Amino acid sequence: MDEIDRQIVRIMQEDGSISSAALGERVGASAASCWRRIRNLESDGVLGPVVRLVNRDAVGKGLDVVCQVRIKSHERGAREDFEAWVLAREEIMECLSMSGEWDYQLRVVVADVGAYEAFLMRKLLNHAAVASTASHFALKRIKYTTAVPV
Repeated sequence: MDEIDRQIVRIMQEDGSISSAALGERVGASAASCWRRIRNLESDGVLGPVVRLVNRDAVGKGLDVVCQVRIKSHERGAREDFEAWVLAREEIMECLSMSGEWDYQLRVVVADVGAYEAFLMRKLLNHAAVASTASHFALKRIKYTTAVPV
C-alpha cells in the first residue's frame, strides 16, 4: 500500500459511500484511478463490504454488556460448537477468544437489563459448553470507532 491507498482507506472508513470522483479530489488522483485502487484493495482483502452503521439507541438496543465466559472443556469439538452458537446469535456483536482467566469475551447489545437477563439465563448459561460467566454493564460509551489506524 502506498500513501494514496492509505488515504483512501482512511477516508472510506469514515464514509464508505463516497464517490470515486469525490475520493479522487480528496487524495489528488483521478476518479478512475481511485476506482481501480478500491477494487485492488478489495481483492487484496484490505477493504471489506460496504455497510451502514446503525444507531443502537434508535432501534431500541441501547444496553452494552461485556460478558466474560469460561467454558467447561477446551476440547476442539466443544470450542467449535460454542463458537458456532456465538456466530448465530444476533445480540452478540463481538466475540474474542482470550488468554488468561476467561476463555471468551462477548460484547452483547440488548434493549435493557431484562433482555440481557433472558439472554443470559435462558440461552448462554444453558449452553452445554459454558461453565461460568461474569457480566459488566456499560454505563456510558466514551469512545466507539470502527476505523482501524492505517
